Amino acid sequence: MTSARILPCLVLNGIIVWSSADALAQSQLPTFTDITQQAGIQFRHNCGDNKMDNIVEGTGSGVMLFDYDGDGWLDIYLPNGRWHADFSDNRGRSLRGKLFNKLYRNKHDGTFDDVTDKAGVAGKNYASGVAAADIDGDGDLDLHVLCYGPDELYRNNGNGTFTDISAESGLADPRWGLQAVWFDYEGDGDFDVYVVNYLEYDKGAFRAFYAPTGYPGPLSYHGQPDALYLNDGHGRFTDISEKAGVLNLEGRGMGATMADLDNDGRLDIYVANDAMANDYFRNTGSGTYQEEALLRGAAFGEAGQGVSSMGPTFGDVDRDGRLDLYIPDMDYGCLLMNRGDDFVDRTTPTGLAIVCGQYIGWGGILFDYDNDGFLDIFVANGDAHKEFPDEAVLCRNDGKGNFIDIARSSGEYFHQEYLSRGATWGDIDNDGDVDILVANINDGPRLLRNDGGNRNHWLTVELKLPNGKTDALGARVTLTTGGLKQIDDLIPVRGFLSQGDPRLSFGLGKSTEADELEVRWVNGRTTRLTKVPANQFLRLTQPVD
Repeated sequence: MTSARILPCLVLNGIIVWSSADALAQSQLPTFTDITQQAGIQFRHNCGDNKMDNIVEGTGSGVMLFDYDGDGWLDIYLPNGRWHADFSDNRGRSLRGKLFNKLYRNKHDGTFDDVTDKAGVAGKNYASGVAAADIDGDGDLDLHVLCYGPDELYRNNGNGTFTDISAESGLADPRWGLQAVWFDYEGDGDFDVYVVNYLEYDKGAFRAFYAPTGYPGPLSYHGQPDALYLNDGHGRFTDISEKAGVLNLEGRGMGATMADLDNDGRLDIYVANDAMANDYFRNTGSGTYQEEALLRGAAFGEAGQGVSSMGPTFGDVDRDGRLDLYIPDMDYGCLLMNRGDDFVDRTTPTGLAIVCGQYIGWGGILFDYDNDGFLDIFVANGDAHKEFPDEAVLCRNDGKGNFIDIARSSGEYFHQEYLSRGATWGDIDNDGDVDILVANINDGPRLLRNDGGNRNHWLTVELKLPNGKTDALGARVTLTTGGLKQIDDLIPVRGFLSQGDPRLSFGLGKSTEADELEVRWVNGRTTRLTKVPANQFLRLTQPVD
């Protein structure tokens, strides 16, 4: 299926004058180059069947960029489907035992090695989402795969291999897990986890649906509650969802992220639910959360409808010192601007509605692709019920409250169509600009190298716990350059079923240094630096209490 991209334009004396991409292309903006094949990534996703024809297969998978071997270079993990008797057609039985997840190691030269078998992380179950965190405090990243069926947890042995500890960990939940956000819930130095569960698939029993749609939607099934698990410090996790106040028995979670959305120093939880109200769990500071999505204007889409929200991401879009939310969906997407006590939907006024309304959005990324200091938006698109591909969206933030469609001048990739789902970001070549990785159903992923984003100056900040190795999840960086203040929280799980670069990237524009950098650590301590030189990877370690 071919679609036409709609761009804002002016009509002067009967001549169409494009006011977005054509004009911006003259200003030496970066472009993206598809380097998937030359990078050696041979993986091809499969929904576990010959044809995508139910909600399990149509949900697809995410992707992850993470440094599993601690060498300072981002590696790639790609979840895959499996043939499953609950939802796969009998004609797809030939796929049994042939579909596996993949781990690719970054070779530092633009290519990657498939090290899946050596590492022991091919997986067993139908995989949807993926996350990584140092769950045992030994300085390396452990692997959490979210599945239809029991979720899987792999402990990193520190020698390039992993050990499956799913059963003994308490995280082998038989529900359909989609995403996991790791963080320190109680401030004890051990990472806990919030797991998003989707719905109870009925093995195809429900048939009272409109046939041309392909298959029933999410409201045809019971939702499943998400779960908050507490780490006991010895590799065992206990479900404390009800005690913590985050239990939603009929939630149909499609994704979640965390950030300090009310600037009180504590991480709040935002859950994007499918075809129902989203959840905003405000951290009360007493070990519990208060659900306030409706109160804060963050529960629904622009017109108050229960849209089919996908994966949420966050960032300070207007640089006012508050973190905003962006959630792709089956309509226009939702850009929820944080005004302090509530959120205001600015999807239409910023120009995003006319661009994103053409597509069904899944994987959204807020990132500064041109390092000018303002966050831009990438969205991976694809039909929800049919194998109809779509173009991806790339909109540049002009710093004045507008997003301008610059996709068609940003590389050949944006002229192609894909059945995309998860997407994530990271500097795969350590050159100072942010690259993109996209998951596609029944197709290979696409690794997009950013060419030219480092023409502007940049600063990448790595935040570590006192051991100097473990990511300081939940810490906040505030960066001031001239009159521009930027903030970001270290939570790499953002977007649809995916996890990105834990190193926080900041664009400095033409400035050769940042005037001030402040880190607010989870333990309450603060680190401040002044006159920080640009164009470097800066590693900072949390002071000991």
